[in-house]
Amino acid sequence: MIKLYGIPASRASRCLWMLEELGVQYENVPVNFIGEAQKPDYLKLNPNGKVPTLDDDGLILFESLAINLHLARKHGVAPFWPASEDDRDRAVQWSLWAMTSVEPPLMEVAIHRAFLPEAQRDEEKAKAGELGLLKPLGVLETSLAGRSHLLGDDFSAADLNVAAVLFIAETYGRVDISSFANVKRWLDACTGRASFGRAMSG
Repeated sequence: MIKLYGIPASRASRCLWMLEELGVQYENVPVNFIGEAQKPDYLKLNPNGKVPTLDDDGLILFESLAINLHLARKHGVAPFWPASEDDRDRAVQWSLWAMTSVEPPLMEVAIHRAFLPEAQRDEEKAKAGELGLLKPLGVLETSLAGRSHLLGDDFSAADLNVAAVLFIAETYGRVDISSFANVKRWLDACTGRASFGRAMSG
């Protein structure tokens, strides 16, 4: 039995979405990233003291998008997990891009507009993060021109992983992405999937 440690209001949401999209049986073990993830028993699973952590029949993995790529490779079928080696490599590329190019400025926005107590928020830092998002949003906008999804016509693991990072821009960061019409269309389609709704309501 697959066990996914974490709660929906964390990076574990990305893995919950993947599990729901794949339709595999799993147990969600609720571990809060504040306090619970730093307890000795949990640190034996994930010495980083963070969520999520995956236990897939004894294989222990951390890092949300590494978990997702493992799940997609093991349980996904084409076109969600692409048939061609080139497109599988592109799915990995987009996943790493989401973590290195999108998440750092995005977290600056979300931290200072939603996650920190109001007295500790700094709108100037949020605005700097928003400016930092312009380049990756532009890359995504161009990449989605003339296609409905990142790898072509079909929703794939690449779309899920990038959307799972980016959706907090609007949800928590109050970032208006409407000027990036391709990104807005694509993100709404991704987060409109039933699997996303199930993952977030868990």
